[in-house]
Amino acid sequence: MIKMLKYLGKSAAWIPLIVALLIVQAFCDLALPQYTSDIVDVGIQQGGVETAALDEIRGESFEKLLMFDKSDKLLKYYYYDDVGIVSRGLNAEDVEPYITYPAAVVYALENADSSMLPESVKLPEGMTIVDALLAMPEEMRKPMIEEINKQFEGYSDIMLSQMAIGFARSELEAQGTDMDALRINYIFKTGAKMMGMALLVMAVTIVVGFIAAQLGALFGMNVREKIFRKVISFSNSEMDKFSTASLITRSTNDIQQVQMVIVMMLRMILYAPILGIGGVIKVVRTGTGMGWIIFIAVAAILILVAILMSVAMPKFKMMQKLIDRLNLVTREILTGLSVIRAFSREEYEEARFDTANKNLMQTQLFTNRVMTVMMPFMTLIMNGISVLIVWFGAKGIDGGEMQVGDMMAFLTYTMQIVMSFLMLTMMSIMLPRASVSANRISEVLETEPSISDKEQAVESGITEGRVKFDDVSFSYGDSEEKVLHHISFTANPGETTAIIGSTGSGKSTMINLIPRFFDVTEGTITVDGTDVRDFSQHYLRENIGLVPQKGVLFSGTIASNLRFGGDTASDEQLREAAAIAQSTDFIEAKPEKYESPIAQGGTNVSGGQKQRLSIARAIVKKPKIYIFDDSFSALDYKTDAALRKALNEQVADSTVIIVAQRISTILHADKIIVLDEGRIAGMGTHEELLESCEIYEQIASSQLSENELKRGRSSESAQISGKEAE
Repeated sequence: MIKMLKYLGKSAAWIPLIVALLIVQAFCDLALPQYTSDIVDVGIQQGGVETAALDEIRGESFEKLLMFDKSDKLLKYYYYDDVGIVSRGLNAEDVEPYITYPAAVVYALENADSSMLPESVKLPEGMTIVDALLAMPEEMRKPMIEEINKQFEGYSDIMLSQMAIGFARSELEAQGTDMDALRINYIFKTGAKMMGMALLVMAVTIVVGFIAAQLGALFGMNVREKIFRKVISFSNSEMDKFSTASLITRSTNDIQQVQMVIVMMLRMILYAPILGIGGVIKVVRTGTGMGWIIFIAVAAILILVAILMSVAMPKFKMMQKLIDRLNLVTREILTGLSVIRAFSREEYEEARFDTANKNLMQTQLFTNRVMTVMMPFMTLIMNGISVLIVWFGAKGIDGGEMQVGDMMAFLTYTMQIVMSFLMLTMMSIMLPRASVSANRISEVLETEPSISDKEQAVESGITEGRVKFDDVSFSYGDSEEKVLHHISFTANPGETTAIIGSTGSGKSTMINLIPRFFDVTEGTITVDGTDVRDFSQHYLRENIGLVPQKGVLFSGTIASNLRFGGDTASDEQLREAAAIAQSTDFIEAKPEKYESPIAQGGTNVSGGQKQRLSIARAIVKKPKIYIFDDSFSALDYKTDAALRKALNEQVADSTVIIVAQRISTILHADKIIVLDEGRIAGMGTHEELLESCEIYEQIASSQLSENELKRGRSSESAQISGKEAE
């Protein structure tokens, strides 16, 4: 699947930008829970007081702190001003570790009763323990402070921090600070930061989604183009390996599957580990001691995914093949609709389509149901994790080991970590099918055509069009059975060479070797003395006008189809080619004439008209070599004769090779080759073959009357008259 990314081309340069944007998004997403925690802990519980290390402390309060300053550093961090106020000289973060304990003790003692003092010590009315300690002589105060310090040794850092904040709040109130305004300002300030983060996340999400969609679309375009170019370069051998239906599926559905996953990869797979790792770091920093809950959640998710994938993976691999099958059946039914109706096979074909459709539906239902099971279990895992966090978090809060906001942040971070794994899980649903699609695409792209140009392919040299077969043998693929055996002949310019034989004798195979639709197994085929394998395929085929056995027209107009043989052909050349191909009558009869539309596959013209347009298309090309593969079979005798007469005048200097089933089509040929089971059974003119070739004589006897056989190579009109007389 990863190797598909190379088809992004230069667009892959955008991926680092996506990663950078996703890091920004993850940073913002991971910051939001901490802000929520701060609003709860600092804004609500602490009244907006963030730290015990205030900017300024009253001198009398500072004296109290100094009694419990174990570090002896407060005097280094604070200094007295002219009016008796103590100001902080360093950042609050640097001072807070040293002021927390004395501030917590002072706050606790000022809010405690005399039970913390020895029974012999009685406090006057309105005096706090701290005031009493300040009033005591040093030798009496010191042991009491040591005793008080022992009582605070068991307090957690959270409890000490909260008591220190209590001291700071009391101090601010004593200084005349509006505590309500302080709290509201803190909440609004933190909320504004959260809003800014949320807006930034929204902007980054939109930008990343846009870039990912662009890259996905460019990937689809690039791969479709590469597959199209690759398929165009395939020989008939590769086309036989990949069915048409499969190639269509690979070029559409498979690419779409991979394209969708690439977009999701850029958006989710890259983001999930960033969010997950960041979440783990944040959880560790919270210091709640509940990290084991995350390991339970991740382990449960991985086990669930492993079970589901082991069940669904085989079906995912099968799904694309079933889509191929459905496309194949649909294509066959639509292509052969007229035959199906003619033989009243509608019910059978409907059942065949229904079978292919149901097989695909059942496979899709199975995979969807398996994946549907995942969501309830995921919800159960997430809710179970939430319950564990609240349960153990509540115990921690009750024991003074954490605050409510810390528990909320931990819960959010845990959900983010679980969601990152959930995103990977969602991708694990799509990846198997996309992986199958990627492999199917790679099969096409990595298939090297069996017919390719040499490094120094010849781009010139065809001047006459003389075609020579020299001891040519051919077999398909790795088959040991040969289709053609030791074929040798020469088709000269200005002559018509005809090939005739029974069905399956190898006629079409033989002419397909000339334009290199296949390469010979043994022997050589040369054009004007140069092996066809030495020419570039483009140059060789540019000099060949092939009219296939099945006339193929493309959607467009008559003119666009004729110009398929020559883009620069003028209107006059089109009319001339149409006249030679005996197409003028039906073209001129149409309202739009040469601009008349042609449906896909030429379904809006008859078989004979399709053949004549195919012949006209080859004439427009004006090649050195004409190859007609049974291209006159759909024409009546009169049109056949008129077309061949006009064609002989047009292509007098070209090499003409005709494959035919009808002897009347090739009576005029200068050389007739008779094929029988891939071997040349006879070669010569019509009269010579009647005398020397038994197979040709049998074919002629089955098609011609006795008078025509006696007259041998008589005039075209006489042949037509004989047929009409019969």
